[in-house]
Amino acid sequence: MTTMLTWQAEGRPGLEGVRVHFGPGPLGFRALGRIVRPDPSGDLTASYNLVVREDGTLLRLSVTAATMAAEKHLTIQRTDDGFWLLDDGSGSTRADFDGAVDLDLEFSPLFNSLPIRRLGLHREAGAVEVPMVFVSLPDLTVTTAVQEYRTVRVGAGDVPAQVGFTWEDFSADLAVDVDGFVISYPGLAALLSSERVDAATA
Repeated sequence: MTTMLTWQAEGRPGLEGVRVHFGPGPLGFRALGRIVRPDPSGDLTASYNLVVREDGTLLRLSVTAATMAAEKHLTIQRTDDGFWLLDDGSGSTRADFDGAVDLDLEFSPLFNSLPIRRLGLHREAGAVEVPMVFVSLPDLTVTTAVQEYRTVRVGAGDVPAQVGFTWEDFSADLAVDVDGFVISYPGLAALLSSERVDAATA
């Protein structure tokens, strides 16, 4: 199955569009996306290629970010023994990032979906505090963060799930679709459109 998701930035110009191809397994997927954020202080565009394993953990992210001043590239891969390999073109580094298995890319609702899908918080009630690898845009700086996710409402039929999200002093209730993808992130973005094609016609 393949789906296309497009989010509109909230309160300012900006879009994120992504094509998601599901598999292997119910949690694995590949995503090809782009973020565009015009800004008086400098426009930003970023493209990414994300691969998620069948257990819902991140395998690899390749991201390129560009402004008028510079273009930067970063590839991150998580190994089977739990280490993260980072390569920005000038050399590679290895770190464990406090045991994190999820990654958050700045400005992207898609990446907040990773722990939600992996832990099934849109299907069954739960509350977790998870270490995250955080990648900032446009400089592609990599740091660790601790984020909290808590089921407020399990999805049912056409009613989306609601998952509480807390990071430091920020909190919001995220609306989440049946596949575990964030469709509304107050203060950041909301889903503008979506398309879906099943495996037989993809």
